[in-house]
Amino acid sequence: MKPLQLIVCAKQVPDPEGPADALRVDTEAKKVIPIGIPPVINPFDENALEAALRIKNQIGAKVTVLSMGEKLSQPVLRKALAAGADELVLLMDQHFKDLDSFSTAYVLSRMIKKIETYDLVLTGRQAGDWDFGVTGVLIAEMLKIPVINLAKKVEIKDGSVFVEKLCDGGYEVVRADMPALVTVSGESGELRYISVRSLQASTKIPIGIFSAADLELDLERLTQRTICNLFAFQGERQCKFAEGESAQDKAENLVTLMKEDGIMRKIEKKGD
Repeated sequence: MKPLQLIVCAKQVPDPEGPADALRVDTEAKKVIPIGIPPVINPFDENALEAALRIKNQIGAKVTVLSMGEKLSQPVLRKALAAGADELVLLMDQHFKDLDSFSTAYVLSRMIKKIETYDLVLTGRQAGDWDFGVTGVLIAEMLKIPVINLAKKVEIKDGSVFVEKLCDGGYEVVRADMPALVTVSGESGELRYISVRSLQASTKIPIGIFSAADLELDLERLTQRTICNLFAFQGERQCKFAEGESAQDKAENLVTLMKEDGIMRKIEKKGD
């Protein structure tokens, strides 16, 4: 019996944990430029990878990771191989720069069709940079397969996928025939610990690299994101000091200043 074929779509993004003051907004180019923030695998996609690896450990499966972009960092994405994925495929081309969600789904779906045999596709619920949360659903639509989103747990039984899907107040269990696509949420669990030895071993595993020409894409279907306006919030700060000869005087003056600025009224309302 052939092992299950699992495909995980993983996006490379600037580290969401990077400091906010390291982001520069270029209003003319309409871009947010991370300064000194390293790229990482999108955290929600790491959740999807962990879900795939758990299935592999439980019942056996081959896990293939796909990543798409104009420029991709192999050391960053080899983390997927170090965690336990069997294959890493990079889709790199200048035509893949700043694509919108529909175009991204189109490129990924073409690669998945090229793979031909697959049982389950897993993606993160959304990306850590743009947070659109629609690419996974669009891939499923283009592949014409069932889709279940917001998964907190994914299991495969008797040829079907069973998903604990998040909903208001808890979760519901949803079943779908395979092949299917599941978008995975952070509640499913973080990616497992990766040792230095595993990272070193991953550097010896060959990586598949494909361009737009390899996928025979219709380039007219590739559309970049359209940003109408982009600006950085410019907040103004005013600092006032509560003066006084004693601590009591300072406290009374502080209350007076807070009343003048309307802060005390907000505090009193919350107390009510």
